[in-house]
Amino acid sequence: MVAIPSRHRSLVLLTIVVVVQVVLLALQIQHAEQGGENRSLIRSWSVGLISPFERAGAWGVGKVRNTWRHYFALSDTARENERLRQENDALKLEITQLRGKASEADRLAGLLNFRQSQEHLPMVGARVIAAGPDANSAVIYLDRGQKDGVKKNMGVITPDGVVGKVFESFSNTSQVLLITDRESGVGAMIEESRIQSPVRGLGEPLISMSYVSNDDEVKLGEHVVTSGMDRIFPRDLPVGTIVEVKQGSPPFKHIRVRPAAQLEKLEEVIVLLTTDPLAIKKKQENANAADAVPSPAPKQTTPKSTTGKRAHQPAAQTQDNPQ
Repeated sequence: MVAIPSRHRSLVLLTIVVVVQVVLLALQIQHAEQGGENRSLIRSWSVGLISPFERAGAWGVGKVRNTWRHYFALSDTARENERLRQENDALKLEITQLRGKASEADRLAGLLNFRQSQEHLPMVGARVIAAGPDANSAVIYLDRGQKDGVKKNMGVITPDGVVGKVFESFSNTSQVLLITDRESGVGAMIEESRIQSPVRGLGEPLISMSYVSNDDEVKLGEHVVTSGMDRIFPRDLPVGTIVEVKQGSPPFKHIRVRPAAQLEKLEEVIVLLTTDPLAIKKKQENANAADAVPSPAPKQTTPKSTTGKRAHQPAAQTQDNPQ
């Protein structure tokens, strides 16, 4: 036990006595609350002394609890966001595939309609499976070849217009030279004026129409179609639209044509399974002309009149017996 110096004992005892008396007085004194309820002063002091610590403890515990709860909530939210993000990506991919299928259905419907409208021409549909690696040549590869009847120099078209011709044919594939290639050419004519002139590729998106005289009138927007003179394409297939006309070096104009077929978006094409479509067309026209010729009408026999016969007999007798 700690010894208290004698000179301080009376002060310590006095302090203890004062504290005890204050406590006893606090126990005895009643404190009126705002609600009218009387409470002891010592209780009010105790509550007032302890309340700040309780509030601080409750605030700290609440913060810890909220932080813990938010951590798990954020963790769950992060997982939910990741799941929703993956689902959103899957839906975007599905939408893209559906759009592609819808576009493919439209293209195939166009090919089918064209096939039905040109039943007299033998043809086969093909898919574009590759493009030429050389930037200086416009070449595509098809999934049809010799087994499907595809041969060299056969025409390749779409419902929009001329695409090119078969450059090489293999067993199951074929190589097509587009009309924009420098080595390509198509017999063509201006649809409105029927001026004939071949078109050739320039190695660029536009093609050139050569050998149109400077004296011929050519307007922008006029349509260029096949002439059939190359004996590869039938007549009147769309080739393109004239977008540039200039006076060239005599005696020919400088004409540029935008192809009708969308050569940069080719996916399905049609191969004409003949190198002589005009002969087939002429044969069909001859058959139609033969059907249009009327058959000869049957001969009609007119009965002879006895009166007429009697009328001719005196004349005959007069010639036999002249006076």
